[in-house]
Amino acid sequence: MSRRILITGTAGFIGFHLARLLLAEGIVVHGYDGMTDYYDVELKRRRHALLQAMPGFSATEAMLEDRAALDAAIDGFAPDEIVHLAAQAGVRYSLENPRAYLDANVLGTFNVMEAARRHAVRHLMMASTSSVYGANPEMPYAETMQADHPMTIYAATKKATESMGHAYAHLWGLPTTMFRFFTVYGPWGRPDMALFKFVEAILADRPIDIYNHGEMYRDFTYVGDLVRGIRLLLDTPPPQVEGRDTPPLEGDSLSPVAPWRVVNIGNSEKVRLLDFVEAIEAELGVAARRNLMPMQPGDVPATWADASLLQALTGYRPQTDIRDGIAAFVAWYREHYRQ
Repeated sequence: MSRRILITGTAGFIGFHLARLLLAEGIVVHGYDGMTDYYDVELKRRRHALLQAMPGFSATEAMLEDRAALDAAIDGFAPDEIVHLAAQAGVRYSLENPRAYLDANVLGTFNVMEAARRHAVRHLMMASTSSVYGANPEMPYAETMQADHPMTIYAATKKATESMGHAYAHLWGLPTTMFRFFTVYGPWGRPDMALFKFVEAILADRPIDIYNHGEMYRDFTYVGDLVRGIRLLLDTPPPQVEGRDTPPLEGDSLSPVAPWRVVNIGNSEKVRLLDFVEAIEAELGVAARRNLMPMQPGDVPATWADASLLQALTGYRPQTDIRDGIAAFVAWYREHYRQ
């Protein structure tokens, strides 16, 4: 019998890539997506159309907050595992519409966890973010570091879901892995993210906004690397507390009281924003008109992942060079938008 995995957010950037990877393996996938208008819904529909053309894919269009719709979808599909990616994303938008983050990220995640508990899935995987490290000045970020000072409501809601996930793992023995993403980019990316915005503006001869005068650093993670990491972690659920016969790996975030852990998925390379812009310019063959600006509220000057736990658990570490990743995005963008 084919393995069955439910993914929330399959019309989204990361969910689309993960679903496509799993479907190519012959895994049966049911997607769940609210098709919200936070960004271009047509882009989401095009992603879903590509998935619909692959054998083994089905989908439900409804909001996470709609518990009846979510329960009906999960009950009808009866998944072996759930990967929960759907969320209200975006650090800056959380300053404008914080309630959307509470509704989707906290209430919606609670609904997913309740369904996972009811079905006793083999593994519940839920997306978090590098933003939970907040004001922590020590880098690279490791999963065992303190992450108690979020800088935005977005980060706070994601940290809340980590805590909720731990509680459910402890109470119900539900194997749960939280994964923290670091600045994901690549083909079919979100229009609100830097690479998409920069390429779009440069090709239209519009200036690009560069915050903190370009003295910002990000651990840019190529989407293909990210979903490969998620796929490998799917087969590595945290062990139950009872019967553990080996000590945790060095640096493991495995809970002592629950089958729960958190794992960074990042490229483990700190890249300066201005260097990122220069790589985009080189690929496009066009110089950007740069609008240098101060830091935005809630932003952090740097993120940088320690991905050694991911490598220890799976033998895999993301390593796509930003120049190769940018080239792949630009090729997709030019074809998709006929630029």
